[in-house]
Order: sequence, then structure tokens, then C-alpha cells
Amino acid sequence: MLMPGPDTRVVELRVHGVLGTTAKALTDSVAAVDVAGDGVGRVVRPADRMRRPAPGPVLQAGGRSVPRTVEGYVWGRMTSGGWAKATWALLFPFSLANVAHWMLPPVPEGNRAARMAGTVMRALLRLLSLMLTLLLVTQLAVVTVDLLATQCLSSGSSCLPAAPSWLRGSNVLRAALGLLPIALVVFGLHKVSMVEWRPNQPAPAVPAQHLSNMPAASVVADPDTPALRALHTTGALAIAAFVTLGGPAGPLSSTGAAPWVVSAVLLAVTGAGVIVLDDPTATRPGLRARRMFGPLARRVLITSGALVMVAAVVFAPPLAGPLPGSGDTVLLLGVALAAAGGVVALVLAFAAWAARPASAGLPPELRPWAGGWMAAPVLVVAGLLGAGFGAGLAFALRELLNAPEPQLPVVYRGVTLAWGVGAVLWVAGVSVAVLVLALTRRVAERSDRPAHTELGLLHADRTQDGRVAARAWWFAELEHRHVHRLVLGAAAALTVGVLVAGAVAVSRLAMPAWAAPLSAVGVAVLAALAAGLLRGVYLAARQPDIARRLGLLADLAAFWPREAHPIVPPCYALKVVPELAARAMEHLAHPGTRVVLVGHSQGSLLAVATVARLLRTLPESDRARVGLVTAGSQLQWAYARAFPAVVPYSSLAELHAELGGRWRSLCRGTDVLGGAVCTWSRQVYGGKLLGVGFRKDGAHGPLPPAARSATGALVLGGDHWLPDPRPEPADGRRWSPGVLGHRDYTADPEWDLAVGVAAGLEPEPSLPERRRRVPDGPLRGALPPTRTVLSRPAVLRPPIPSMPEPRPVKDSDDAPTH
Repeated sequence: MLMPGPDTRVVELRVHGVLGTTAKALTDSVAAVDVAGDGVGRVVRPADRMRRPAPGPVLQAGGRSVPRTVEGYVWGRMTSGGWAKATWALLFPFSLANVAHWMLPPVPEGNRAARMAGTVMRALLRLLSLMLTLLLVTQLAVVTVDLLATQCLSSGSSCLPAAPSWLRGSNVLRAALGLLPIALVVFGLHKVSMVEWRPNQPAPAVPAQHLSNMPAASVVADPDTPALRALHTTGALAIAAFVTLGGPAGPLSSTGAAPWVVSAVLLAVTGAGVIVLDDPTATRPGLRARRMFGPLARRVLITSGALVMVAAVVFAPPLAGPLPGSGDTVLLLGVALAAAGGVVALVLAFAAWAARPASAGLPPELRPWAGGWMAAPVLVVAGLLGAGFGAGLAFALRELLNAPEPQLPVVYRGVTLAWGVGAVLWVAGVSVAVLVLALTRRVAERSDRPAHTELGLLHADRTQDGRVAARAWWFAELEHRHVHRLVLGAAAALTVGVLVAGAVAVSRLAMPAWAAPLSAVGVAVLAALAAGLLRGVYLAARQPDIARRLGLLADLAAFWPREAHPIVPPCYALKVVPELAARAMEHLAHPGTRVVLVGHSQGSLLAVATVARLLRTLPESDRARVGLVTAGSQLQWAYARAFPAVVPYSSLAELHAELGGRWRSLCRGTDVLGGAVCTWSRQVYGGKLLGVGFRKDGAHGPLPPAARSATGALVLGGDHWLPDPRPEPADGRRWSPGVLGHRDYTADPEWDLAVGVAAGLEPEPSLPERRRRVPDGPLRGALPPTRTVLSRPAVLRPPIPSMPEPRPVKDSDDAPTH
């Protein structure tokens, strides 16, 4: 531990989670002001009555008072709030496809087959993402070109009676009216996909090989993103013209043959282009594909797509009756998506099998979700959400038109049937699971054995608090263990629905009688999905709080850079992490300053990535002045399991070892979103909390028994388990009654202790050594000395005896009285 000097001070640099927060809430003050930043990424401090930056509360650590400066980094303007941010929810299938890329399993070093499988999966993911874009534009064409321009505005139609006759009689004007909204949407998507968050004060660059074994080391900007964006824009323009001119069956008129061929060629070029673009680490600056899609080539492609759309207006075929090309194109894209998704699932199964050794030493509850195969069900949900939203929009519009003429493509019957079957199966499965879990909980409540043995230590002699906490612990553990199974169940149910719809379609028979109610359920679900999302965006424009809630999933997805799909929210990590590192280095320029990065919830991932960068940038003499505190973190139960190649447990263990005990994690068993980070396999044995976790040597194994801190928390390894509800108010601390769960970690008195340990000013809490008097010689009549050899570590899985009732903590015990 680095000894403090007379000029020692602590800078507590806090980072908040998703949904945004205010500067006052982040700094836990009644007023706060900006002290640095560009307005998007803001560095704030508490302020006095004159709105001047004020020092933070003094930190009592190491038997002395240490000056403390509390700063917060507010990044909420990059994600949450505003109607423009809420509209990303409409494009959530794109974000899911992009996130699926980061969920791929790690590639074992030296395994050539696994490396080739990774290349194939990334190429197919980019192709699937392109097809999602094409499907969105095609379904917009079904609405604007087919339903409106071709059917509703045709001569003699009773739909839209206010439309003038000169518009109904002009083929070119109707085609222009149908394609103009699509052109505006594509232009808007292209513009929003160009938005990037750039650091205002970038920290010194760290070579990729130096960060390769640290958490989130691969979260870097892809230099191929501009080319990928141009290919998606070109494909979107080309598919709109392709549908209007006739679709897969060929051009509907001789005058439109040439633009139809050009649109088909552009679609082929975009498909081939996204396949060959694969260089996520930018380690090959002379990549041939990147040179092929340089700035000039990108302009030529986008211009060609725009011109072919104009040609589709000029040479549009006679627009009368349902448009033949719309349904066929939707069907073709649906079949292509299903085929590519099936190949990805098969290749991913092999890649997950090859990556098993990386998690072989971990208990089942810490291994990757679905064995590393989680990207496949995420892709299924992304594809069917994309198809379902477009179909729901078409059904909702047809009901609004309230006319007999508009007919939807026949393929939409299959979409509604698939969603109807999937919805019924998913609801039935969730209902059964809820019933089983409720019965299990009832049995556990009636049994004498507590469900969570830690509760007897955290809430000793507080029966009512223990009951309230037990209920919250159960719900939190339920989410941690089963949230990914909801996605797996949804993907399985929707897959069964697709198979049923495909079987009905292949049989070429009329929809069976048993399928009609299911199809009606699908229509209702899809219409509600489309109407709900559109209404949410409308309300978000009026009420920012609704926009923040609607943009929650987009906030989580926006952490990941654009890799598989370019039309996703800009990655805020590419700005937040460098600016946090630069701010920390600015403070560390003063020799007596110690910087503690504090991350709450999603901010813990940002703080971990920042500390990893700092440890690879700073000289070794300055690294001891950097500490880390995470609170309510998802690093263990979610990120390390969902993204095993980006946040593997080995990287967390190495970071923990390099910090040398200066990584403290505050956690509550009642927190449904956060959890432990540094320990697992916890159990109470002999009245002590035991467990396995990260050790200072970089490995993981059995840990010493948990110690009780002066505030009543149980400290096991790097995890500080906080009693929730708090037993009583603490002097000088804000009081928050009731179960706090995921909020208000700063109100707990354990907060200052964790900051002091992370700053290297306090030793790690540990049990006092019990000295035993050893006689000078062997006792008369004593047995000869023996040696006991344990066949296995007793801490890992000891037998759990029946536990006695919790007893009050006395002065002679490990925990002092309050």
C-alpha cells in the first residue's frame, strides 16, 4: 500500500449508468456546475451558493482526514432523452444484429478452424444486417408504393376519396408519391448513421496488443464503417426501385427493364461488399476491400442508387391493382434471412464448442449464456421483430384507410401466423415457468432452511428486515439466472411459429381452420406492436421522461461500436472512455493526488475500460495511485456471460490483480440489475461467509472468510455486501429507508470505506487473527503430532450443516457495535 503524505488528496470520479442522470444526483449534492467538457460529455462538481465548484466531503481514511474532490462525468446527452433518441427504438432490430456480433464466442489461440468459423460468422452477420435493412425498405414500399400509390390512388378506387383525379390518372406522379417517403427515410437513416461521438480530449493512444487481455479491449471504432454505411444506403435505394419495377419475377414493362437490371446489379454489389469487409481491429491498413470502397467509390454507389430510384419513377410500370413485386420480394428476403440465420446457428455451435476450454474452470452459473451460442437466438428475435414491425405497420394502415380495395401481400399471412403461434407458445411457457417458480418459492418459505444464507449474517436480530430482504433477494436472483432464458424462449417460440407458417405455405393449401385464430392473434400482436412504438415516439416528443424510458434498450445497445450494422446509435464508449482517462491523467499530474474511478450500473463497464486503459498508459510508479469502485454492476452476471470475447473473466481477474486490492465492488442481494463482481459460489459455513473469487495473483480460487466492516457490511474478497434495508441511520450520512435495490449506493456508509481502500489509504477488511498459545513442550499423555491432508479444497463445496438461528452480534464478535 502506497503510504500517504501531507499533500495527499483523493479525486472521486463518478460515472453514471443508463437512462441518464442529473449532475446534482451524480455528485450527491444540492447544486452542481460544469468544470470541464464540451456540453455532451460534462465533468461536474458540487457547487456552493455562489455556483462555484466546492470541495467534496472529507474522507476519513487511515486514521486521518484526507481532502476529497467529487467529480462526475455526465454522458446522458449522448443517449437518453429527446424524441430523436426515442426513434432508435423503431430500429431496434438493427441494434440487436449489431449486438449479436459482439456476443460471438472467443476464438481460441492457434485454432485455425475456429478462426475461420469466426470469419464466416462475421461475414454472415453483416449480410444478415444488410438484409434487415432491405426488408425494412421493402416493407415501407409495401405501404407507400403498393397500398397507397398503386391500390388506393388507382382510378375508380373508393380509398382516399379526397385525392384529386389528376393525381389518380398520372402514373409518374403516383410512383413519385410512393417512392418519395422511402427516399426521405433512407436519406434520414444515412444522416443519423453518420453521427459519431468523438472525444474532446483524447487520451494517449494505447496499442491494441497492449490492451488485448484487458476488459473491453476490442471496443474500438471499425474503419470499415463508412463503406458499410454506403453499401446499406445503396442497397436501400436499389431495393425500392427493384420492388417498384417488378421484383424477383422480372420487370413489368419493357421500358423498365434497364433500370431493373441496374437495381439488381447494385443489390448484388452491396451483398458482395458487406461480405468482404471484415477487419474489426484495423491491423491491416492496406486491406484491399477498404481501398475498393474508398470515398470516390462510395459516392458513385450512392449516386447510382439514387439515379436508379429516379429511373423507377420515370419508367414505372402501370400501377393498377396489387403490386406484384412487393410480396415476392418480402418472401425472398424472408427465406434468405432464414437460410443465412440457420447457417450462422450451425457455425456458431461449432465456434461455441471450440471456445469451451476458456470457461471450463468456471461454475455453471458463470459460464457464457447458452454455452456461447446466445448470438443465434438474438438474431432470430432481430429478424422476426423486423418482419413483424413492417407487417404490423401495414395492417394498422389498412385499418386506418377503412376501404375494401387495399390488399396486403399473401406472404403477410405467414408472418401473422408465425407471430400468433410464437406469442401463444411464449405466453404459455412463461405462465408455466411463473407457476413453477411460485410453487418453489412457497416451498422454500415454508421450509426451515433459508434460501439465502447470507441473510442470516446481514440481518441478524432483525427479523422483519430479513423477511423483506428475502423477498427482494429472490426476485433479484430470479432475474440474474433466467433473464436470458426469456430471450431463448422467445426465439424458440418464434422459430416454431416460422416452421408452422412455412409448412402451411409449402403445402399450398388454404389456411387450416385451426390456424385462423392464431393468425388473428398474430395480427393483433403486430398491430399493437407497431401502434405502441409509434405512439411511444409521439409521446416522447412531448415528454422527455417517456423518451428516456423508451430509449433504455437503445442506451444499452449504444455501448457497442458499429460493426455488423451501421444504422445503429453512435457508440458513446468511444468518447466516454478516452475523456475519462484524460481527466484522470490530468489529476494524476499532481504527485499527491489519488484518483478513484467509480462506476454505477452501466457506468461500471465504462469505469473498468477506463482503468484498464490507464494501467496500460501510466508509468508503473503512478499506477498505485489509481483505484476502482463499482456499484450495482452487471459485469459478472450479464456482461461476462453475454459477451465472453469482450469481457472474459480472465480479463477481469487480470485487472483485479494489477490493481492489487484497489478494486472494490459494492453489491446488494436485493439489486435486480446489479450483483457481485469479484466473488461467486458463496455459502455460509460455521457462521462465516465463504466463497471463491479473484485473488491478487491473477487467478481465482478459495478466499478467506468474509470480514464484517465497521458499517455492518460483509466484505468477501473485493465484494462488499451491503445490508438492505439499512439497520439504522448513520451519523453524517443521508438516510434512505426501505429496500434500496439498485439505487442510492452513495447513501450507504460503506461507500467511504470502499473509496478509502480503492485509494490505497485503508487496508482491506479482514478477520482478526486469533492467536493460540502453544505449550513449550508436548502435553503429558498427548497423541503424537499428525498432519491432515485435504483431498479437495474445503472452501469450494463443504457440506452445509443445519444452521442455528441467527444470534445478536456481541462486542466480542468480529463486528463492532454501532
